[in-house]
Amino acid sequence: MKYHQIDRNLFIKNRKNFAAQMKPNSIAVFNSNDIYPISADSIMPFQQHRDIFYLSGVDQEESMLLLFPDAPSEKHREILFLKETNEHIAIWEGEKLTKERAFDVSGVKTVYWLKDLEKVFYEVMTQCETVYVNTNEHYRSSVVTETREDRFTKWWKEKYPAHTVAKSNPILQRLRAVKDAIEIDLMQTACNITEKGFRRLLSFVKPNVWEYNIEAELLHEFINHRSKGFAYTPIIASGNNANVLHYIENNQQCKAGDLILMDIAAEYANYASDLSRTIPVSGKFTTRQRAVYDAVLRVKNEATKLLVPGAIWADYHVEVGKLMTSELLGLRLLDKADVQNEDPEWPAYKKYFMHGTSHHIGLDTHDYGILTEPMKANMVFTVEPGIYLPDEGFGIRLEDDVVIQEKGVPFNLMGNIPIEAEEIEELMNK
Repeated sequence: MKYHQIDRNLFIKNRKNFAAQMKPNSIAVFNSNDIYPISADSIMPFQQHRDIFYLSGVDQEESMLLLFPDAPSEKHREILFLKETNEHIAIWEGEKLTKERAFDVSGVKTVYWLKDLEKVFYEVMTQCETVYVNTNEHYRSSVVTETREDRFTKWWKEKYPAHTVAKSNPILQRLRAVKDAIEIDLMQTACNITEKGFRRLLSFVKPNVWEYNIEAELLHEFINHRSKGFAYTPIIASGNNANVLHYIENNQQCKAGDLILMDIAAEYANYASDLSRTIPVSGKFTTRQRAVYDAVLRVKNEATKLLVPGAIWADYHVEVGKLMTSELLGLRLLDKADVQNEDPEWPAYKKYFMHGTSHHIGLDTHDYGILTEPMKANMVFTVEPGIYLPDEGFGIRLEDDVVIQEKGVPFNLMGNIPIEAEEIEELMNK
């Protein structure tokens, strides 16, 4: 891994918090992700399942974590199962976790090789009554691939049909949504790396560069600072491309006078950051571009203040809609009749701002969090309003990542990244 080793006390604490919410005499199992094939002997780069990483810090394939807080044998209250490493694997693939190294990373004392799984699993299954299944219940989830987790669940249900089934996901949704101080530091590192990439761009962007040139500059900076790269597929959208919300081709030339909407950010240690900035190709906003830019920035700043403990996500978005409606009236994109006659299910402002303003962020870019429950301190949210004007050939989105505080305004993890129009113009024209 490129990143510095994470303090294992984070994972010890996460397991303790999860175990405290398990039913009596139950076990919970968490599997790594598969390595997915492309074709021939090519594979996709491995990405660890975020849940097993959150609970153990183990960042390699063919790994499994088993929690059994009420196990009669103390050594079976936390178990890691790993692919057995050997000299051949070390030569061809690089060193994998040894049992000693796995303890160093995770704090789990009992480590078995996967070849011992069935024997050990039989023992713990004769001692427990309930098994927690780790299904993906994220509100954006749309999974069509059978995962390693799915295969394991199918296997044990056939072999041990008399056990009761429970769900891990609601526990994880609540735990992962509230960040530990160590996690916030890791996210701050991801944001700091993103800042370095963005500042690099401000002196690089000129008329006639290509969107993919910009992508390459960012990737260079990210990897050079111990990131694996982008936290998500980057959007580098010049001109009217900005009005395609998930434009990812990044294959067009940036023309003088246009704006570039960039939704680009680094990951660090599997933690995501999520940044949007819109900059002028020629280093100077037109009067109209600047008016719209400042309107979006005002909405972002005011929306941020609404992210406080006790706030409800749906109510928050209603309030942000009111802020955006006011700005669109000021820009003469809406008039009073548009607002008076709007469909409550699709308010008038949605013509120009059709997506949500905030989502949880953490180990996933769209991280875990139950949206119907009140916000809490140390949840981390994006704030990303936008105005999209295809008839005028540009769109503007601005986005930062903020930590909800017990009192006061959220802390902006991206507070050092230029966002004011004057500063961006000044840096681009140095």
